[in-house]
Amino acid sequence: MLTTDTAIMLAEYGNWADHVLFKAIQELPQGAVCQARKTLFGSMIGTLNHNYQVDLIWRAHLRGEKHGFSTRRDLLHPDFGALIREQTAINQWYIDWSKGQNAETLSERVKFNFVSGKAGEMTRGGMFLHIVNHKTYHRGWVAEMFFDWGVNPPETDLCVYLCED
Repeated sequence: MLTTDTAIMLAEYGNWADHVLFKAIQELPQGAVCQARKTLFGSMIGTLNHNYQVDLIWRAHLRGEKHGFSTRRDLLHPDFGALIREQTAINQWYIDWSKGQNAETLSERVKFNFVSGKAGEMTRGGMFLHIVNHKTYHRGWVAEMFFDWGVNPPETDLCVYLCED
């Protein structure tokens, strides 16, 4: 069972991990974030936009709203600085949302439709855990791309975050 304290910690961890990754990307050669790659989302910026878009989609599900997307591959913010600002804002939304949860709200089941239109139903806590896991997975994709420049990616593991306090 997901607790409020754990949800808050995971939301804050996700924000930290994003910013560690963003800072490291800014230290790569000019244009690296947009360089075309043999990857599902085409580039680092494409993968990071996917994370952002999925955050928007699941926020809509948590709110019981329609998200309006027909794909999860839109390049909503091709400018890296703009993407950082928008990702930071949605991260803060998830932190604030987590702080307002309790055992009852986290266990509440919510019906929604996937981007494909297929119906789904999950607990709010399950939705939130999916969001955290999803972004961790795709941050790993971006981290792998660092090796194209002979650079070790930053460590964004949960254990690193937990030991920083």
